[in-house]
Amino acid sequence: MVTDNRIRVMRVITRMNVGGPALQAVELMRGLDTGLFDQRLYTGAVEPGEADYLDLRAPDVTPCRNPALGRSIRPGDDARAIAALVTEMRRFRPHIVHTHTAKAGLLGRAAAVLTRVPARVHTHHGHLLHGYFSPAKTRLVVTAERASAAMTDRLVAVGARVRDELIAAGVGRPEQYVVVPPGAALGPLPGRAAARMALGIPGDGPVVAYVGRLTRVKRPDRLVGVARQVRRLQPEARFIVCGGGDAMPEVEAAAKTSQGKFTLLGWRADVETVYAAADLVILTSDNEGMPVSLIEAGLAGLPCVATHVGSVAEVVRHEETGLLTRCDTHELTCHIVRLLRDEPLRRKMGDEARAWTTRRFGPQRLVTDIGEIYASIAEARGWWPARAKEVVR
Repeated sequence: MVTDNRIRVMRVITRMNVGGPALQAVELMRGLDTGLFDQRLYTGAVEPGEADYLDLRAPDVTPCRNPALGRSIRPGDDARAIAALVTEMRRFRPHIVHTHTAKAGLLGRAAAVLTRVPARVHTHHGHLLHGYFSPAKTRLVVTAERASAAMTDRLVAVGARVRDELIAAGVGRPEQYVVVPPGAALGPLPGRAAARMALGIPGDGPVVAYVGRLTRVKRPDRLVGVARQVRRLQPEARFIVCGGGDAMPEVEAAAKTSQGKFTLLGWRADVETVYAAADLVILTSDNEGMPVSLIEAGLAGLPCVATHVGSVAEVVRHEETGLLTRCDTHELTCHIVRLLRDEPLRRKMGDEARAWTTRRFGPQRLVTDIGEIYASIAEARGWWPARAKEVVR
């Protein structure tokens, strides 16, 4: 066990809002061996209307706050963020800077180059190639990502399709990439009746859950449209939404006209209660990396109906653990109604989903995979003795 010469890892993420990047950062902060790694987490503030993952689910993880490191692009704040990161890097002297999310990836790697940090790692939790910006802004994003990739030792992609789309866009070289799927865990699931009582929804009737941010790329308008069509075909069906975001007003307006069949829960620390109350989970996005909500749904034994975007198909196995669709409201509706009307199929898919996600997406697997990446860098640079990967394991 290495104790006196630990590898110093500086983890940089734009903000710790509820979602896959924050969850993975927390699992790594908690899970990597403290006898081998000395880690520090640097992050900015969440946006208005967002929930802070650290406050909600990880109060045991203490970050170093960088007020200028926010989501929005502001030249003045961005310059201050880089300056603050440079100061911290000179003080901490990390062996590895590992960045998460797009903006932190650009600023963090730039600061790492300025301070001559020996190794840079960046995780692509998804990408911004479509669904976010105008074509002109997207070209700027791609140019920036290409430049950042050129100064990165390892590029981590959460899924094979995410990796392939980035490579096709000229972001990095194939040999730079390592695919590391997310790792997630759920707390104990309450009983169905207790869960519904805790959420204030009736104990009878089918429930479809949406868990995640309510932003444009997630297409909450499509979610609203699906809910309306499903309720016309299955009047007893109820939709519950756990999350929030800048598109919340549109969803709130739909809830007011739903005769109580569209319940907004806001952000909740006990997300397992939401899954326990549901019969299936829906995802309506135009673009995704590998959604943690679908992994969590699988861990809870729920099938998913999701748009076939990003690396979603690497979580939801079509006709086995759920159903995949085009980005189409009618097709999503048909698949949801099919599962609501076929309880044996729904249960079978839920059982398959639990077995698949438990085997594939456990948090320890994530920690081991990232630890091996760090170890391979350390071994190549001579920081650790040979067979460093075996030491990590």
